[in-house]
Amino acid sequence: MEAKISHDIIFFKGVAKLNDLKTKVAYLQGLSAGLDFNADSKEGKLLKGIIEVLDEFADSVVDLEEAQEQMEDYLESIDEDLYHLEDEVYEEDGLNTCADHYLEVDCPRCGETVCFDSEILEDDDIVEVTCPNCDEVVFVNDGDHQAADEPEALVGKVNDTFGSEDEDI
Repeated sequence: MEAKISHDIIFFKGVAKLNDLKTKVAYLQGLSAGLDFNADSKEGKLLKGIIEVLDEFADSVVDLEEAQEQMEDYLESIDEDLYHLEDEVYEEDGLNTCADHYLEVDCPRCGETVCFDSEILEDDDIVEVTCPNCDEVVFVNDGDHQAADEPEALVGKVNDTFGSEDEDI
């Protein structure tokens, strides 16, 4: 039987298209078994070795496809969970970016809004709050730190359940 190989599909006279890689390799194994050649000759060993390697590649591709499908399902599941979690956390009207009892400060370098716990103000230790985007220090609870764009004082927004109020920090 004569075969014509075209890109990724093998066409056979009078035989339907074989799209599955594993099926194609099995067909080639059958073709090689039906050929009149000495399996112990150099050419026979080479052909047998090539087909065995192709079979291993086909097995690996099947395994990779299955793993990819599992990863896609897992990623989709995580994405859905994250969406629901974001919905719960950010279910506010969308105007406030920080949750209750958090302070909000804009980074002087990149403009990112940085939120941090208001309890830092009462902390006896010196704590530096840095921007997660550019690592610029946006607040230090030592009483001396001032933002670059606000020379007099660092002003943040305190968000509570009754609304937000401007407060000097």
